[in-house]
Amino acid sequence: MAGNDSKTAGKAAQTKAKTAVSAMKEETAKAKDTAAKTLKDHAGKLSEQAGGKARDYAAQGKEKASGALDEFSKLMNNAAGSVDERLGAQYGDYARSAAQSLAGFSESLNAKDIDELLDEARNFVRKSPAVAIGTAAAIGFVLARLVKSGFDTDTADDA
Repeated sequence: MAGNDSKTAGKAAQTKAKTAVSAMKEETAKAKDTAAKTLKDHAGKLSEQAGGKARDYAAQGKEKASGALDEFSKLMNNAAGSVDERLGAQYGDYARSAAQSLAGFSESLNAKDIDELLDEARNFVRKSPAVAIGTAAAIGFVLARLVKSGFDTDTADDA
């Protein structure tokens, strides 16, 4: 009889172990799901924050670009008189026309929100990818030159 009791006890222990393993698997699955959900929630929040920051920077850039265009337009308008005297009225009119075009572009830039500008940029890239890549390369080159000249000026000031 002692053999039967040990077999029964062994089966009971085996059943308890299987139940414990099954419970551990369920708990592990729940913990995994909870961790995944928490990560997704945090990633979503970070994505929203990054998007908000990017929109803020884009709005600031839009304001600065618009202001620079306005100033350049005024400068060209003021210089048109000098162009009239030196090169002739026809070239002065070109300068005035360019100044008006810049002013109009600045106004249209101010009138649009960031989402509209992004949509227009996406559409432009889809329609003319080669021009977009060339423009990006040219802007990158100009920015690199500006940054380099800024560093060269800083080192000259230190000397």
